[in-house]
This record gives sequence, C-alpha cells and structure tokens, in this order.
Amino acid sequence: MNSKNFFVTGGAGFIGSNVVKLLLEKKCNVTIYDNLSTGYLENIKDISKVSFIEGDILDKEKLISTSKEQDVVLHLAANIGNVKSLNDPWFDSSINIIGTLNVLDACKKNKINKLVYSSSAAIFGELMYQPIDEKHPIEPDSPYGVSKLAAEKHCLWFGRHFNIKTVALRYFNVYGVNQRYDSYGNVIPIWANLILRGDPIIIYDDGEQTRDFINVEDVALANYLAATNENVQGPYNLGSGSSVTINQLADMMIEVFNSNTQKIYTAKRLGEIRHCKADVKKASTDFGFRNTIGLKEGLYNYYKWLKRQ
Repeated sequence: MNSKNFFVTGGAGFIGSNVVKLLLEKKCNVTIYDNLSTGYLENIKDISKVSFIEGDILDKEKLISTSKEQDVVLHLAANIGNVKSLNDPWFDSSINIIGTLNVLDACKKNKINKLVYSSSAAIFGELMYQPIDEKHPIEPDSPYGVSKLAAEKHCLWFGRHFNIKTVALRYFNVYGVNQRYDSYGNVIPIWANLILRGDPIIIYDDGEQTRDFINVEDVALANYLAATNENVQGPYNLGSGSSVTINQLADMMIEVFNSNTQKIYTAKRLGEIRHCKADVKKASTDFGFRNTIGLKEGLYNYYKWLKRQ
C-alpha cells in the first residue's frame, strides 16, 4: 500500500508532522492540508517531498477539490484542549464537528474508502474503572470531549453507510518532538517552558492524579498501521498502557532537564479528570500496535529537541 496517496489534514501540526515524517520514510505519496493556525512548515523537514495545500477544514469546497485522487485520509486537524474549549465551546465545535463533517463529505464525494480519525480519550470523562478499554462508558467532562465524541460518531456512521473504512484512534496524553508551548496544552510542554526559564512549575490539585503519556512517534506508527491494514475499522484506544502520577512526571522532568525547579501546588482545574490509563489490547491485536518509547527516553528526546530550537 506504500504507493497509495495519503491526504493528511493538520499535517504541519505537532502530531500531523510526525505522521507525515513516517509516511515519507515509508515512501508514501503525501498531501498536507493545513491552515497553519497551529501548524508550522518548519515541522516538515522534507516539505519539498510533499504536496502542501494551505486550507481550512471549514472550507468544504476546497477540501473536496484538493482531495481528489487520494486513497487514504488521515484527519488530524482539530481544535485541541479541554480548558480552551471551556472558554469558547462554539469555536471548538465548529472546527471539530463541522470541520470533520466536511472531511467526511470530501471522502464520500471523492470515493475515498479509508479514513483514520484522530479522536481523544477526553470522550470518556471520569474513570469508572482502569485501564480504560473501548467499552468504557462515555461521559465527556468538557466541550472538547463532547466535540471529539460527536466527530468520532459521525466518522463511524459515515463508515457504515457510505463504504468508508473508518478508524477512530482515541489518543491519550501525546507528547514529543515538534510539540510547542501552549498555555492551554499538554502539561509536558508547559512545564518544559517553565523549567527552561527557571520558573517554578504549577501542579493542580495534589499531584496524585494519574495520566497515560504516549510518545508521538508511537502515535505516528499507529496511524500508519491502522491506515495500511485493509481490515481495520472502528474505535481504538491509543496510549502507552501505563500511567504515572503528575508528581512522578514532575520529578522525572526535573531530573531529565537537570534542573532545581521548585513545585507549586494550586487548586484543581475545571474539566480535568482524576485518573487515566489506556487498555491498548485491541489495537495490539488488530493492527500490531506496540508502545516502543518509554516516558523517560521520550522526555530526553524532547529535551534534546527543545535545546536545538
């Protein structure tokens, strides 16, 4: 399947650029569709080897016209973040729901029969049991979780009714190379920014909440495996299958960054769950997913990348 054409929405972003990098290593033909609102062309070192289209997923006609002759769509473009969505749920839903419907309509009209959608563990809400498998109850605690769930359901519905083999990869906490600082974003780049400035890191609540962190290189590989396996369809949880407390993460980052940064504790944030750990057996069984990069190794790689920036 390597000779087929891959259309990657959000391909200049953090996760998307890592997916594109892997696709190029696999000698795939790649078209990136990105409005560069949060993506960067500098993320794509081999930009000359791809077809780049600056476009918005809210522009349905442009999506349809530019995705002709494509075989696989990897849909990563999204508005990201629980806290950000609390401030503007209308914008969040327009991008994540309407934008995804536009992508699906382009697949339907252009007879593209494979779509891999980047969903999120935010759809689950608070844990009722650990680890979280695909049958865990779904009760999102934020507008972001609601919009990602709605988009996932639309993808799976289109898959059933329009002969599109759709996969929804439910990402847990993704981190790694090309992840830039965003005050609304993942705790790792936020803390990295503070540590490198010599400022204290902020820990919400008591720090004993747990998270499942997965390196972006493993996420990229999962996208490729799901896209190139003709029989894979449906939702899949995508994490490392293990978890650490936020306190443990803080100590690990301070060690990796060789810092004496102090920790400051503050009140719990709205829209955040207490515990989180993925059950990845289904992805492992159906398309051979394996978590290959441990958290400390991944943090070292991220630190080295940050120092080069």
